[in-house]
Amino acid sequence: MPTALLSVSDKRGITELGRGLRALGWHLLASGGTARALREAELPVTEVTDYTGSPEVLGGRVKTLHPAVHAGILARDSEADFADLERIAARPIDLVAVNLYPFQQTISKPDVTLEEAIEQIDIGGVALIRAAAKNFARVAVLTDPADYTPVLLELRANGEISQATRYHLARKAFNHTSAYDAAIAAYLGGRGADQVECLTLTLYPVSRLRYGENPHQEATLYSYNPGGGPLGGLLLQGKALSYNNLLDLDAAWRAVLSFERPSVCIVKHLSPCGIASAETLRDAFEKALASDPISAFGGVVAVNRAFDAEIAAALGDLFVECIAAPGFSPEALELLARRKQLRLLSLPDTRLEPPYELRSINQGVLMQSLDLGDPASATWQVVTSRDPTAEEWQALRFAWKACQHVKSNAIVFCRGEATVGIGGGQPNRVDCVRIAAQRAGERGRGAVMASDAFFPFPDSVEEAARAGVTAIIAPGGSVRDAEAIAVAEANGIAMVFTGVRHFRH
Repeated sequence: MPTALLSVSDKRGITELGRGLRALGWHLLASGGTARALREAELPVTEVTDYTGSPEVLGGRVKTLHPAVHAGILARDSEADFADLERIAARPIDLVAVNLYPFQQTISKPDVTLEEAIEQIDIGGVALIRAAAKNFARVAVLTDPADYTPVLLELRANGEISQATRYHLARKAFNHTSAYDAAIAAYLGGRGADQVECLTLTLYPVSRLRYGENPHQEATLYSYNPGGGPLGGLLLQGKALSYNNLLDLDAAWRAVLSFERPSVCIVKHLSPCGIASAETLRDAFEKALASDPISAFGGVVAVNRAFDAEIAAALGDLFVECIAAPGFSPEALELLARRKQLRLLSLPDTRLEPPYELRSINQGVLMQSLDLGDPASATWQVVTSRDPTAEEWQALRFAWKACQHVKSNAIVFCRGEATVGIGGGQPNRVDCVRIAAQRAGERGRGAVMASDAFFPFPDSVEEAARAGVTAIIAPGGSVRDAEAIAVAEANGIAMVFTGVRHFRH
């Protein structure tokens, strides 16, 4: 009679598995809580403590760590190993169904203590999984309730679990314990570690993408969380998101979350072409679209409020690839349903997680904390004889946030709380000023300008003056700051230095 050891924290499907195994003539061996669940389902089961003759100790911290258990799992299909089992009155264990204490769920609670987290570090379960996975030549290991039914079907059809299935389950089991250990290491490492440590990442596949940036490149979307969706959200409508869609949505989402008032960001090819805030999303959208309506065609839109019917109607006939929002009103969904190809991504969790970003380089990875704006210690300084007006201050504050999301060299022209011209991604800053001025046109007269880094030469300020800019905000810190300030003074431009740079490469 084959034996199954069942010891699960997540009890989903365990009685159905036990019932199916019993119907096939299997003997059930289970630890305390799992044994109780099986008995409540009126299934005959031997409790591990009765099998080993050793009671649980240390409040349940030690219950399955016993030679009769681990030898039964690790025994190979050989006379010598089975003789050893007989000598210690143990039996071969042919299937192990184990999942672990909910460590990840525990540490996700905002008020969890270190002591509570430590108690959710599973020891015996990990040992059982590793033993069974190591011995996949004879033993099947189940760590996911979703695998219970397929395994039962295979047993009913063939009378055994195939080598290929056992191998697949073993790989899945090692991924399971690897992710578990990585979560523990990351949690403990984030509690005041003062040195650089090994970085262990566990990423869960969400979906294969049709292709990457180009059709000849393969691509897959991964999530930091099991069962996670794109950007942590849920695709409500439209065909699957592409690699480029996801990059653009991420850029737009990060940008729009920088603003507190109802705001809209339109992104095309990873570059914002319009950002605006207003009393309503509709007004913000119309201002953002006016910033660069040509580039907005075929772009993505992100908003920081629930997408309502008014902004849905304001889209008009503009072709948009995707919309990201914390939610969508029923009326908006009804209107947008007519656009069959439009992807709608609901992102109710407005946190930016994790608090760092990674970028691949040849034979390595770069890691840095997120740029969430100026640090608390930043001090802005008016460096010209003229202070900005109240209207200019409002536009400067908005422009400073907006330029942080534009590729360096970043230049943003703004009026009120809306961009009117954006230039970025060029090797020199003066070209970016010219591009922003060209996009702004006559709206550049009376606009303010933000630059993500200092002016290496006064030519950028000269270009801004020709475009009609009345106030400028920039980090300062160039050896030629005095020359740039002098040009601003000569043209009646108010200039503010922040002392903070916001490169975005």
